[in-house]
Amino acid sequence: MRAARAAHWCARTPYGLAVLRYMEVGRILRDRRFRQGSHNWPDAVGISGAFAEFWRDSVIGREGAPHQRLRALAVPALTEAYVLSLKPAFDEIGGDLCRDLRATDHCEFQSAFCEPFAGQAITTLLGMEREAWPLVAHNAADLGLAMGIGAKAHEARFNKACETLFQLAEELVAKVRSGKDSDSYVARMVSLFDQNGDCSHEELLNTIVISIFGGVDTTRALLGLGLSLFIEAPDQWDLLRADGSLIPNAVEEFIRARPTTTWATREALEDVEINGQIIPKGTVVHLFVHASARDPDFCDDPRFDIIAKRRKHFGFGGGAHHCIGHFVARTDTAAALGALRETFRRVAYDGTPDWLPDSGNTGALRLPIRYELA
Repeated sequence: MRAARAAHWCARTPYGLAVLRYMEVGRILRDRRFRQGSHNWPDAVGISGAFAEFWRDSVIGREGAPHQRLRALAVPALTEAYVLSLKPAFDEIGGDLCRDLRATDHCEFQSAFCEPFAGQAITTLLGMEREAWPLVAHNAADLGLAMGIGAKAHEARFNKACETLFQLAEELVAKVRSGKDSDSYVARMVSLFDQNGDCSHEELLNTIVISIFGGVDTTRALLGLGLSLFIEAPDQWDLLRADGSLIPNAVEEFIRARPTTTWATREALEDVEINGQIIPKGTVVHLFVHASARDPDFCDDPRFDIIAKRRKHFGFGGGAHHCIGHFVARTDTAAALGALRETFRRVAYDGTPDWLPDSGNTGALRLPIRYELA
């Protein structure tokens, strides 16, 4: 990748063009001559069924007016004030899980912390009991298998998970309409959708499911990826231990240095000329956010550094399809990191981690760690 980036701003891949440099990634994300390209992902990896239908109909898979209509409803449901009101609950979840970690000096971090934290954070958002987190987290994790280049091998698993989450969304909406929930994200979504007569019940369910998927999968993967960065750079953990005010910048460094979503996808709506090169209409381009964040023209030293002041990364995409739930991910990940900072004095691998491929959506399948308690 580094050699390709030095030679040219893009490279050919079996999935389309890979855009490798910071300037061009940012430019294409904002260029209205490109649409969201992920709508084509099911065809690109040869998958069909419940997930493929859900994905194409989601706010991610739509473009233009249909996309803006759904986005205009989803964004107000996740205002900064509302998300910050959930921070005490996120802090409590992290603290409870860290108390369990204190009972030993080793664990498999994904199952002991990342998955239950992400699951309980999303059940809090959905107005569910925290104890229901396995249903949500396990099915959201299974949905994530659809977003890797090996998706076809997991087709039955993620299609079943998709059907389960749609049934859950149906039950949550019914709970709101029966008057048993008036405060959750789902309640806020129902109210907003009801105020807009153009939106269907199926679109409401789809938006809830995409929120569950993004909310669980991003946080779960990001926490494991982030801890691995600290394990491989213990001096950075010492800095964080000494100064909790570095937590927000550390979260941004997670996303820059080892993002869970390694590329954003766009498709040319017309012939587009960039830097003298013509990108024909219909061409799919993958914007390599991890490569762009290390572009030497914009990053003097790409090593993980929670003190460094960086240019804006593209880990949450950009333009019309900038991630709706980015502030939730930043807020709950920061709460989790705060709890871990007060728990681990030292942390190291306790065996070899097992990772998803570093393409598409990535993260740890297993992350065995050993630690010294603070």
